[in-house]
Amino acid sequence: MRDLRAAAAVMASIVGDKKGNLEKTRRLVFQAADLGAELILFPEASLTGYTVRRSMQAWAEPVPGPSTEALAALAQESGLVIAAGLVETGRETNCHLTQIMVGPQGLIGLHRKTHLGPNEENLFQAGHRLAVWEYDQVRYGIQLCYEGHFPEISLTQALLGVEVILLPHASPREEPQDKLDRWLRYLPARAYDNSVFLLACNPSGDHGQGPAFPGAAVILGPKGQVLAQWAGEDETLIWADLRAADLAAVRESKMGFFLPRRRPDLYSSG
Repeated sequence: MRDLRAAAAVMASIVGDKKGNLEKTRRLVFQAADLGAELILFPEASLTGYTVRRSMQAWAEPVPGPSTEALAALAQESGLVIAAGLVETGRETNCHLTQIMVGPQGLIGLHRKTHLGPNEENLFQAGHRLAVWEYDQVRYGIQLCYEGHFPEISLTQALLGVEVILLPHASPREEPQDKLDRWLRYLPARAYDNSVFLLACNPSGDHGQGPAFPGAAVILGPKGQVLAQWAGEDETLIWADLRAADLAAVRESKMGFFLPRRRPDLYSSG
């Protein structure tokens, strides 16, 4: 891994207003660029907006497609790597909740949500692969919202060499500070147990169809420490420097890096 300044955005994405959502994305991308960030993470379905109503399927599109192309053009113009969410056309009736990552050279990769929430199962298709890829000397893993509640996903990604986990949410209910406090009860364990950096962010406000969202964002270090955090109703971003030396110090520690000392032969439920 190399040093990386990373940002996480809190944004209100109106369902179906792709043009307006892209304009907000653009504003936040250049705000991150002004801060010297090289990567920015946006919430789940940030480009299309999020709802669990059947009308969501009307806004689905293929990947690559118009939103991918627009985001790639923005990445080329700004020089940033951008991870943003949309609803992707599926092969069957239902569609996917998908997070795409683009850079100045175009599409880097995508993640289709593998673990759907109970309210999502009748509307979306589950993906069948955990996203892991390397870009510009940093190895990333992506999870979407509900997936963060399954420790096996973070463990699997860490065993595949992931150094930075991106965890965009579209999580309704609660007040902003309550949302952030709940994240801080379990997300630091994902970072600490697996010795990874972790970024999480949630939308804010009323998206026009369905529940409102409490704005929250957090960036965690490889010992589970909070590097940056925010809770509130406004659209904003947070940022932090993810230092390669901090990750190396943990992973080179005999007492502090746990993954090499796992005993998988003991973990079977049989």
